[in-house]
Amino acid sequence: MTITENAEQAPADAAAPARTGLLQRRWMRFALQRGGRLLLSLWVLVTAAFLMIHLVPGDPIRASLGPTATPELIEQTRRNLGFDAPLWEQYLRFLTGIFTGELGTSIQFRLPVADVIGDRLPATLALGVAGFVVAVLIAIPVGALVAVATRRGRNRGVELGFASSSVVIGTIPDFLLGVALVWIFGVTLRWLPVAGEDGLASYVMPVVALAAGPAAILARIVRVELLAALEADYVRTARSKRLEPTRVVLRHALPNAVTASLTLGGLLLGSMVAGTVLVENVFAWPGIGSTVTGAILGKDYQLVQGIVLVYGVGVLLANTVVDVILAVLDPRSTILEGAR
Repeated sequence: MTITENAEQAPADAAAPARTGLLQRRWMRFALQRGGRLLLSLWVLVTAAFLMIHLVPGDPIRASLGPTATPELIEQTRRNLGFDAPLWEQYLRFLTGIFTGELGTSIQFRLPVADVIGDRLPATLALGVAGFVVAVLIAIPVGALVAVATRRGRNRGVELGFASSSVVIGTIPDFLLGVALVWIFGVTLRWLPVAGEDGLASYVMPVVALAAGPAAILARIVRVELLAALEADYVRTARSKRLEPTRVVLRHALPNAVTASLTLGGLLLGSMVAGTVLVENVFAWPGIGSTVTGAILGKDYQLVQGIVLVYGVGVLLANTVVDVILAVLDPRSTILEGAR
């Protein structure tokens, strides 16, 4: 190796640790920003969930016990639930209870709120995760195929059909689609069970009702992002090397399109978590979505408070996980760039 080559290699070798240190600092800023934002959002959520009971017009204890409750029973229940303490003391007790799992007692079930939620949360998680996975597995290949087929104005009929059908499917409320599925496949054809969680067959209609709308919306985004990626300079470079068209799409264009679409996927995951409330009620699903409806009707405010808290934490964590996945898949993305 010549002296000139050594001189050229030395600055490059010296720059490598500097680049590594810069990337580590950006990751640290990114982690601190996302962690701080998550903690602030969790505090706002917890405070809103606590104030929910105290901002309800009227007396929640009297409303939950019914009009026939005696004054002595109302006061005893108020003391048992800790509602006779000052507001700041109740707030501190509520914050402590979140870390210890003490979310109060359900008046409707006569059980701790944490136990009621713990018994029904697995069914809701199973339904929500299955719906999200199905939506992603449908949206990515469909959006990619339509993007390739309609690139540069080709196959206008396919583009029009995809746009029309995705808009229609994306705007149908999930509970209305669920009712239609029950009528067709449960009542008329009797192919699938209409209620409850009993085997894989019972998942089909709730998962379809939950995933259809988000899959249609996500497929449109994947198509738009892939069309933009197919016209990018790096894709033209890959084509100039005479790579196979399939390899160009799968290895170069699609990963970038999917990475950009994951941002919307996180928002859709949050909406799907909230959508389980209506879907569970349509199919009598034994999750916390159907439980919160009964708690609202029964004025079981502490149970409603706990379920709202669980739903809110789930949405916040889902969005944070998506941000982290995006940063891992594309460290040069605007997420890390914004952490400069």
